[in-house]
Amino acid sequence: MRFGAKILFEDVSTVFLAGRRYGLTGPNGAGKSTFMKVLTGETDPQKGAVVRPKRLGILRQDQFAFDAFRVIDTVIMGNKPLWDALAERDALYAKPELTDDDGMRLAELESVVAENDGYTAESDAAVLLDGLDIPEPLHERRMSELQGGQKVRVLLAQALFGNPEALLLDEPTNHLDLESIHWLQDFLIRYAGTLIVISHDRHFLNSVTTHTADIDYQTIITYTGGYDDMVLAKMQIRSRLEAENAQREKKIAQLNEFIARFSAGTRSSQVMSRKKEVERLQTSDLAKSNIQRPFIRFDMKRPSGRHPLEIKGLVKSYGGPEIISNFTASVSRGEKIGILGRNGVGKTTLLRSLIANAPGADEEKFPVDGGVVEWGHEVQIGYFAQDHRGSIPNGTTVFDWLQEIDPQAGNEELRGLLGQMLFARDEGQKPTSALSGGEAARLIFCKLMLKKPNILVLDEPTNHLDLESINALNIALQKYEGTLFLVTHDHDLLEEVATRIWRLDGSGQVEDFKGAYEEYQAAVAA
Repeated sequence: MRFGAKILFEDVSTVFLAGRRYGLTGPNGAGKSTFMKVLTGETDPQKGAVVRPKRLGILRQDQFAFDAFRVIDTVIMGNKPLWDALAERDALYAKPELTDDDGMRLAELESVVAENDGYTAESDAAVLLDGLDIPEPLHERRMSELQGGQKVRVLLAQALFGNPEALLLDEPTNHLDLESIHWLQDFLIRYAGTLIVISHDRHFLNSVTTHTADIDYQTIITYTGGYDDMVLAKMQIRSRLEAENAQREKKIAQLNEFIARFSAGTRSSQVMSRKKEVERLQTSDLAKSNIQRPFIRFDMKRPSGRHPLEIKGLVKSYGGPEIISNFTASVSRGEKIGILGRNGVGKTTLLRSLIANAPGADEEKFPVDGGVVEWGHEVQIGYFAQDHRGSIPNGTTVFDWLQEIDPQAGNEELRGLLGQMLFARDEGQKPTSALSGGEAARLIFCKLMLKKPNILVLDEPTNHLDLESINALNIALQKYEGTLFLVTHDHDLLEEVATRIWRLDGSGQVEDFKGAYEEYQAAVAA
């Protein structure tokens, strides 16, 4: 498959075996989603063929395709033969009178329904929906009444319904909270068919996958093990090839030296044999990897005071029940607070309530209903909004916007910063309105690195980032010496960065656990 002069992958022959769970990896733009579309049949390959099992479970990306249907019916549609049989059966039963042919057809349809576990279809679908945090009162609602994140979970249940022979999931953890991700991990580990999954969640891939199919070097190479195993094996293979090439080049240089010295003399037979040896030893050109790693480093202009934040009796509602009820906490300099909770419980609301009047936070005012939020001495806030695209104005370029943020920064400093975040030299002139989700996220990181705040407030910063960028962010946050407030559904990021946990339970209460995420999980399990 190629687009113009760009080859995504060429002459690929690979088999995905039953009982194995494959992570499909590769940097943004390598062709993961395109390859997935070739596997599902949505896109035809430009050359070659794909053999598929009869029953495929596919995570649909179009959230609006099923708006007219009930939630429970949308899930059952994941088994097309069953859904078609149920629809035809109901149409026949709705007739005022049945002919003999109708009766025979009904018997055939009942057989199809029985073969596909149709008599327990609604209860089976309900179990999937409950696991993905779609409560029972929503099961009878129309899909059009659900929020975006809820729709994604229903479509995930649709892909999982009816035990398909193969499951093809493109970013199934998007819009899922940690509890739903952990449920999905457990479900997929028990799944007996062939799984192929694209994900930018390293912990999810390491937990679920038995093999990794990596798209790079214009081909697809399958490795045994999860994502970390693949990275290690790939590095070792690449290092070995580079070492072999270096050895060959050294040998070729010695042979060429002999040929140059004796080509005009009497040792012509030896010269000829060495020329043949040079031809045999010619080093193989190593294909260039598509992987690009950004360099993220958060410095501070100056540290904050020892107690950068005091919260006393914070209350916030939107006219109904309180989202945050009488929350009190004291934060010390250098603490890294991970903020947890199911989708919709108020994590973003809590962050916005905290930074409403914070120094250096240029967000719109966000009034609270009660309590006091006091920021301490020398505090400077850097904020990454969940809807970060709205933080970047249109009508300017990438370079000009950064220059507005810090007019004192020189051109070379700004270009260097953009280069660190994988913006090629001419991409500084790109209009901000044309940025992709990933580019917009990387540009916000440029802004934060330029401002050098001593408090970072990050609301789901890994959305739209590939695995290499998420790993770079993880390392940068571990090394950051300031104070951090972090909302994320990335397990590894929480586990490796957070030193304290705030968990919103949905009733307005915020649990405050002074310890790492692993310790918090152990305390909850006890």
